[in-house]
Amino acid sequence: MTTPTKTLCPYCGVGCGLEVQPPALPGKATYRDDAGTPTWRVRGDRQHPSSRGRVCVKGATVAESLDKSRLKYPMMRDTLDEPFRQVSWDEALDRIANRIRSIRSAYGRHSICMYGSGQFQTEDYYIAQKLMKGCLGTNNFDANSRLCMSSAVAGYLQSFGSDGPPCCYDDLEQTDCAFLIGTNAAECHPIVFNRLREYHKKNRKVKLVVVDPRETSTAKAADLHLAIRPGTDIDLLHGIGHLLLRWQALDSLFIEDCTRGFPEYTQILESYPPELVARRCDIRLDELELAARYWAENERVLSMWSMGLNQSSEGTAKVRSLINLHLMTGSIGKPGAGPFSLTGQPNAMGGREAGGLAHLLPGYRTVKNPQHRAEVERHWQLPPGQIDAIPGLTAWDMILGLEAGQVQLLWVAATNPAVSMPDIERTKAALRRSPFTVYQDAYYPTETADYAHVLLPAAQWGEKTGTMTNSERVVTLCSKFRDAPGEARPDWEIFAEVGRRLGFETQFQFSDSAAVHREFVALTKSRTCDMSGITYDLLQKQTVQWPHPEGADEAEAGCYDKRLYEDLRFPTEDGRARFCAVHSRGLAEAPDPDYPFVLTTGRVYEHWHTQTRTGRIPKITKKHPHPFIEIHPRDAKKLEVLDGMWVMIRSRRGEGKFKAQVTKAIAPGTLFVPMHWGFLWADNSQANALTHPEACPDSRQPELKACAVQLSPLDGEVEASQAQASTSELSPIGATEG
Repeated sequence: MTTPTKTLCPYCGVGCGLEVQPPALPGKATYRDDAGTPTWRVRGDRQHPSSRGRVCVKGATVAESLDKSRLKYPMMRDTLDEPFRQVSWDEALDRIANRIRSIRSAYGRHSICMYGSGQFQTEDYYIAQKLMKGCLGTNNFDANSRLCMSSAVAGYLQSFGSDGPPCCYDDLEQTDCAFLIGTNAAECHPIVFNRLREYHKKNRKVKLVVVDPRETSTAKAADLHLAIRPGTDIDLLHGIGHLLLRWQALDSLFIEDCTRGFPEYTQILESYPPELVARRCDIRLDELELAARYWAENERVLSMWSMGLNQSSEGTAKVRSLINLHLMTGSIGKPGAGPFSLTGQPNAMGGREAGGLAHLLPGYRTVKNPQHRAEVERHWQLPPGQIDAIPGLTAWDMILGLEAGQVQLLWVAATNPAVSMPDIERTKAALRRSPFTVYQDAYYPTETADYAHVLLPAAQWGEKTGTMTNSERVVTLCSKFRDAPGEARPDWEIFAEVGRRLGFETQFQFSDSAAVHREFVALTKSRTCDMSGITYDLLQKQTVQWPHPEGADEAEAGCYDKRLYEDLRFPTEDGRARFCAVHSRGLAEAPDPDYPFVLTTGRVYEHWHTQTRTGRIPKITKKHPHPFIEIHPRDAKKLEVLDGMWVMIRSRRGEGKFKAQVTKAIAPGTLFVPMHWGFLWADNSQANALTHPEACPDSRQPELKACAVQLSPLDGEVEASQAQASTSELSPIGATEG
């Protein structure tokens, strides 16, 4: 094979196009990684509209993880204290199906849960919904997207009447002012940020505002960096709104014709005079006024955000408070303007389209809506009333369900909750109580595998064909270019096979993933996310941005500047968008004399989530061999902490050891640690040993971004104990060699 296979990067939600070729090509030396292992060649796809050939270090090296520590065969054990033994697929699937039958009979359908992932392809997501919400009749499917962007979903839904980012990447190069809040895009979404950065450099009149307690790489590029105190985002946004109202910098016609709730919102704004807001946010008054001036004087304001707003106990209110500024200035539905959430995972958007959260159904439908349930039941050939009207358990609710004995079967796929969930020691204790856990993943070992009774080997990126949707609603066909190792299977095939063994043969008669896709997109017809005109045949020619309804001109498929709400009508009952009138509540766990610091968590450029892939790529692990903690020089001096010294950090839930980085990049009183390290990769350095599970009441997204902690220096050297897990520790049973 010499013609490159086109696919999509399996890391963040930017959705960069990649081209992949085998290690050996005629007339060229075999391509190898640093260890001399033949490795697939990866390069950016210049034809892909979202990335235009660009790729970051994670995407460029992703193929180096394909044959590292792979789970190749189904494994089982009766108790967590026993070793795994290799079994056949029939034995593993029969055991799962029999266990589901017996648990449904003894404990009811709602004692069964599945926890999925934004790493799924849309076809995986869709079949999982059909199995759980349709055939089994429980809405207990949630995904790690709950920890990532469910506040953005709730914010869009409540303000506009539907989920769906209104903007596209073309807006990056048409805006007058980019307002980035709660996002370190330079490290977490680098290709998107680089497009914006280049445009900003070339156009001096374009303003870039960054709101972040840290002086990140993103903040260093800004015209204005607002290093607000953690938890004061809504104060800041209302303070800007207050000034816009005072200056009458409003789009009165838009407000009158296209919105509801403005009078209630203005009453809220009265409580946020700029002097008070500046004090609460710990920024200068003139900085606040300058930010408001940028909103007032620029017609095309593009706001962008990610976890910094979403991962909060008031995440939905934060998102909606940001959207309020767009509604009062009419900066939406036109080039260069609008609220634009950046998704964390490669197919978090596809998951939303397929109904991949506990309150959703495919096609941007909700389980609470009786018409939506009836439409899906008919499509799935299921009797009326089969889909439950009550939202299922969210990710954290599943942990609580395990604690209470309500959850009898937990099926985890393509994610690693033993590292990524809040209050991790409590999470692990709950996982240990699970009567029966199925863990389906491409890699072994992972931290979560320790808590599984059944391990199912999953095909991963490049080993199955399916679709993914990126943050700007562009759908890309991710084609298979190599066989999966051992007996690994695509996730959707595993779900479908269990469904058939449970007696749902009619619902799972799919010959291939294209058949799954055809059934799924038919459910999106006439919805906001209408993809009914997208087929595998079309996607083999080009990527397609939705909406793309059935019968649409194929030439339109090549347009990537589609925006939602260009007609200024919204999918609410009266066609108007809604202002949100809520006060700031601040952090769920504020600092106090016992725990005087606010700890915030985040990501570094090179690593991805819990290192399931990146931890197995030497080029990346060399860059960040250890976790670390950022501390301001003023705080470090007070605690007699020197740069490079090991420190102990404690919260009310746990503790961790980190190497200090003394830097003015972090605000005084605030600390930062990366979230990538689980117990497989370092000793006692898990960020989520410290975080708490308090969640937004609307989105149910936990406040992973902030908790109260104390810090003290450690005596002696702990370097050795922090050494990365040894090669022998990473040699799994039933897996390929490293």
